[in-house]
Amino acid sequence: MARITASVFTSHVPAIGAALDLGKTQDPYWQPLFKGYDFSKQWLKDEKPDVIFLVYNDHATAFSLEMIPTFAIGCAAEFKPADEGWGPRPVPVVQGHPELAAHIAQSVIQDDFDLTIVNKMDVDHGLTVPLSLMCGQPPQSDFHWPCSVIPFAVNVVQYPVPSGQRCFNLGKAIRKAIESYDQPLKVQIWGTGGMSHQLQGARAGLINREWDNAWLDKLIADPAAAAATPHIDYVREAGSEGIELVMWLIARGAMADVNGGPAPKLKHRFYHVPASNTAVGHVILENS
Repeated sequence: MARITASVFTSHVPAIGAALDLGKTQDPYWQPLFKGYDFSKQWLKDEKPDVIFLVYNDHATAFSLEMIPTFAIGCAAEFKPADEGWGPRPVPVVQGHPELAAHIAQSVIQDDFDLTIVNKMDVDHGLTVPLSLMCGQPPQSDFHWPCSVIPFAVNVVQYPVPSGQRCFNLGKAIRKAIESYDQPLKVQIWGTGGMSHQLQGARAGLINREWDNAWLDKLIADPAAAAATPHIDYVREAGSEGIELVMWLIARGAMADVNGGPAPKLKHRFYHVPASNTAVGHVILENS
């Protein structure tokens, strides 16, 4: 039986990818941020999963305003880094896990969550930046990510977007699906995006440290309360792009305590501002 061993939560700021790719990680501006992931990189090496189920949002790369699925699962064997206007990031091609992805799709759709099956798509910084932060930049001599990745794209770009409660409940269904898979795989589920930031309008550059950290407290210790946060609170308190935090609730909904098991262990928590006018949050939770 496959099992979820941990959840990882992190922001996916595009400028972080640029800093990595251009060798700026030790610059005074960027060094404090990357230092916050030193523990995480070693932890991932020690706790190496077989598969990462990575929840992110596409930034008009695989999808456009002509067609935006609410939830889309990548079922292909591989996913190439996307060209977001300045060429693809110099990172490895993502190797998928078609068998587990198809199994999850079958189970979750039968549990009344409508997923879009995607058999071909490129993946942008929403997926590759979290991998880079957690895995580091793979050397050319061993140019691959350390495990298979199932991309799971959520629409948080075009309203209406899914509620935090629906995302939380979807996480429960994903856990059920993974635990019914008949291979002994160690699976991690990652929720990415957020935290407070607004990219346009009169409030462009908004950061709300107090609200961000209070929301992290709830995510860790009272996830049901985090899931009940209404959309207007995200927009008012965390900015127009703060709604990306609903994707973290998919990962949190898949953890053991939400599904009748023991509370997870907090392994790491980190918060930093600014990173290209965005607040960066990061948490690692381990199932017992």
